[in-house]
Amino acid sequence: MIADLFSQNTDRVTRRQFFGRSGTGVGTAALASLLSREGGAEQFASHFAPKAERVILLWQGGGPSHVDLFDRKPILTEQQGKNIPDSVRGDTRLSTMSSGYKNFACVPEIKPFARYGDCGMELSTMLPETGSIADDICLVRSLHTEAVNHAPGVTFFLTGGQVPGRPSMGSWFSYGLGSVTENLPSFVVMTSSDEGRSCGQLFFDYYWGSGFLPSRYQGVRFRGTGEPVPYLSNPPGVSRSARRALLDDIGKLNAQHLADYGDPETDTRIAQYEMAFRMQSSVPELTDFSDENPKIMERYGPKVQQKGSYANNCLIARRLLERGTRFVQLMHSGWDQHSNLYHQLERQCQDTDAPSAALVKDLKERGLLDSTLVIFAGEFGRTPFGQGSPGKPPKGRDHFGRAFSWWLAGGGVKPGSVYGATDDYGWNITENPVHVHDMQATILHLAGIDHTKLTYRYQGRQFRLTDVHGHVQKGILA
Repeated sequence: MIADLFSQNTDRVTRRQFFGRSGTGVGTAALASLLSREGGAEQFASHFAPKAERVILLWQGGGPSHVDLFDRKPILTEQQGKNIPDSVRGDTRLSTMSSGYKNFACVPEIKPFARYGDCGMELSTMLPETGSIADDICLVRSLHTEAVNHAPGVTFFLTGGQVPGRPSMGSWFSYGLGSVTENLPSFVVMTSSDEGRSCGQLFFDYYWGSGFLPSRYQGVRFRGTGEPVPYLSNPPGVSRSARRALLDDIGKLNAQHLADYGDPETDTRIAQYEMAFRMQSSVPELTDFSDENPKIMERYGPKVQQKGSYANNCLIARRLLERGTRFVQLMHSGWDQHSNLYHQLERQCQDTDAPSAALVKDLKERGLLDSTLVIFAGEFGRTPFGQGSPGKPPKGRDHFGRAFSWWLAGGGVKPGSVYGATDDYGWNITENPVHVHDMQATILHLAGIDHTKLTYRYQGRQFRLTDVHGHVQKGILA
């Protein structure tokens, strides 16, 4: 009986079983390439030809204000100080900070908008460099989510549920598509913040965790201070050849343990040791910018050489993508402007506008943009009404998940386009609503994955990133 239970558990967690069962994985055609680590380099595998062979997620933690940056609403200026009508607000769920308000006075955009590119896309003048790539991006103005607080909102998009415990998107990519390099992780994460750390939002490990997938598919976080990856260097007095000999002996013991018990975490440990050894050479070269064109680096802004900055991380991200990393997740906090909207929002734009645009231009000039999906995203937008003390001028905007904006570039996205629309107040979606699960499904589709088929059996059911929801938004596709 015990032996049977153990056998069933082994069947449940092994990659071979996952991809060997028809209709529950990415198919038997993927099996050889995903298991080829045993006999050679892994190869790309998917349901159909992908447009995006790699993804970079530029996550703006805190919720960038859509009505200030991406979705101009003249009526907010015309009716400044007047309440947004009850007929518009309806029964919208708001955060506890503003749900009890008696007044919902219109607050106009804090800086003017302008038209950019041949497509004439309207963006805030706080985003001039994003404006310079307007003809390369698809601006989605109709995102919506049920989440009204930060951690649930971030968790919802990155894992498909508002409660921690599910695999992150990058882990699904690593699990389903494998790796194309043996020298760097397939999923890398870097975090940054505004210098004043005004946001206060934390980036939790489960934002890049593997959940119930084997832990070898979790993201590897590169730090902004000290060594990018802790304990990567050999201790004093230990040569590279000595480290290699030690790893060989440990590998034999782990391989025997794996053969005896079939625990996938043992396989994870073996893979981690080997990756760490190879990264001793690949990571220092990755973070050495001496071979970069100074003019290209200038595009990323004055902080590009500052370790741990958003600009520095953007340049490292491009170098990672060039070298075979499949999914890069940059997370930058500072967008939670409850009481400092009128000075902090512009500072956030100054930190992120040029590096984000430079990354897109850089990829395009290197011939990588068509096969790389770039996503500029946040967990929600900000309220069209102001937030602050009663009877005093508003100082900020609260969380708002009913309608908000993202932009995407490359990787099969329709360039120079706007998808979706909101009403006059930027409150309700009036055209082509895009739910969190819809966006997840669309991103997976661009990577050649049918979101309904990339599944993993856990606790008696087949789980997927999109849960039991999601529709590919074809209007976003080129």
